[in-house]
Amino acid sequence: MLTFFNEHHAQHAPRVDTAGGARIDVVANEFARRGLGRIVTPHGVPLTSLERTHTPRYLHFLRGAWSEWLALDARNAERDPLPSAWPLAGMRRDVEPDSFAGRLGLYACDAATPLTAGTWTAAKTGAACAINAAHALRLGERATFALTHPAGHHAGADYFGGGCFLNNAALAAQHLLDDGLQRVAILDIDYHHGHGTQDIFYRRRDVLFASIHADPRSDYPFYAGHADETGADAGVGFNLNVPLPRGVNAAQWFAALETACIKLAGFSPQALVVSLGAAGIDGDPRAHFDLAGGDFLRIGERIGFLGVPTVFVFEGGAVVPERGINVVNVLEGFETAA
Repeated sequence: MLTFFNEHHAQHAPRVDTAGGARIDVVANEFARRGLGRIVTPHGVPLTSLERTHTPRYLHFLRGAWSEWLALDARNAERDPLPSAWPLAGMRRDVEPDSFAGRLGLYACDAATPLTAGTWTAAKTGAACAINAAHALRLGERATFALTHPAGHHAGADYFGGGCFLNNAALAAQHLLDDGLQRVAILDIDYHHGHGTQDIFYRRRDVLFASIHADPRSDYPFYAGHADETGADAGVGFNLNVPLPRGVNAAQWFAALETACIKLAGFSPQALVVSLGAAGIDGDPRAHFDLAGGDFLRIGERIGFLGVPTVFVFEGGAVVPERGINVVNVLEGFETAA
């Protein structure tokens, strides 16, 4: 399996999340230890590739946010900016405030995702990993892996949050469509719902989004991911959410996976993008599904049995010893299903 590694991931280094980049290091080390394939760095991608998924004004803000933050006060070099106000339902989002604080709140969906001096470089390189991984499928690879930080599936077309700035899975799917495919599916098996990915494709029928995740009544993102969210307009029926309560066992989780796989098979995608966050593992304080190491091999096998060219995109999670093992178990399981 060909892996595209974000060599600039450590440049996104929030002061409130000092171990963030270590997430991909533990995965990269385990991948290399097992010898699953080559690890390469991506070719850069133009801004126009990002504009196929994200709005130009949002990208413009992300690129210049740190410089604007420093221009307000030189002492801000020692602080990460966080929003203090947001537009609620009924408020104006179409008019971009002149105030940096106003724009920060306009483009943020939570107050737990700080920008840093290197956020744009890290996020853009991660997007390049995903787009390169998607393009490699078109060049004949059966499966590829975008190993990057920060994660992406909580980022929408014009907002960041949940530790995500650019939606890597959505960018990969859009590239596959732009490169000639008509039907692409996204399977999100991160513990938390990928509301940004859902939002981007919710009104479209060329991308099927299927997600297995923690019930939003108890877990982030709280306001999206319910089972009755099935798409809108042309996208009705092309969005599948399977929310699960905390503490579900492997049998219950695999029943949900089977539901998603049946939906995917009925869609007959020409390519698949998997948002891979290792679902829920022992020792992760933010994931509460009862899955063990061998279960992740089975997850990879079931995805492999779909027989579809597949891009795996790493979404993150807490830094625990099992993270690298279980993520790579999914990849190895997929390879054994060839």
